[in-house]
Amino acid sequence: MTLKVIGAGFGRTGTMSMKSALQKLGFVKCHHMNEVLPNAEQINLWHNIAVGADPDWDAIFEGYAASVDFPSSIFYKELAEKYPDAKVVLTTRDFEKWYTSATETIYAIGQAGPGWLKKIPRGRKIHEMVYGLLWDGFFGGKFEDKSHTEKLFHDHIAEVKASIPSDRLLVMEVKDGWEPLCAFLGCEVPDEPFPYVNEAEDFKKQIKFLDRLAYVPWAMGGVLALIAFLIFQYA
Repeated sequence: MTLKVIGAGFGRTGTMSMKSALQKLGFVKCHHMNEVLPNAEQINLWHNIAVGADPDWDAIFEGYAASVDFPSSIFYKELAEKYPDAKVVLTTRDFEKWYTSATETIYAIGQAGPGWLKKIPRGRKIHEMVYGLLWDGFFGGKFEDKSHTEKLFHDHIAEVKASIPSDRLLVMEVKDGWEPLCAFLGCEVPDEPFPYVNEAEDFKKQIKFLDRLAYVPWAMGGVLALIAFLIFQYA
């Protein structure tokens, strides 16, 4: 299988909605960051890129018909060259709304979690992958500099439009619904509402969970101390 649709939009521009929509249109499976984090092989492949290895796109997208979201959208140009028959969809959003959403979700979750979690092998690889590709990589370590990020946001949109031929590119907001997407991909409009997926509450729950993990070493230390006390008392 080869990619037929390449998403060039940033995370939090409706990429989860687009993933769901593309899969309903038959582009199964659709790659997304949610496909990466639970998958050790995906983590390794993207981590390799983050630390300087040449991308193995065929391995990364084996079994996938489409891709959206970070980290793949950063490499939309390389993917468009690798898969010349694929069409490109650029999801966009008002910058202010996007920045607020990204700050409170994908950036916040990258900041969350205790230091010890980033020292275990899987946690370390995820941290190095996400920061190497995204926060320290694409955003240059300046995501919190709003003016810097706003320029990157608009420059990315302009670059996609300049790089991809107009007959191969669709620029849309997910609120536009099925019609522009289906017309672009040559699909019939499904007899069901467009799947608007908002993960904000899920992100908040994950952030709270990661914050609570900071207490794990203390809890373990308390248990060990209690065991030692009991052994000393009753030995």
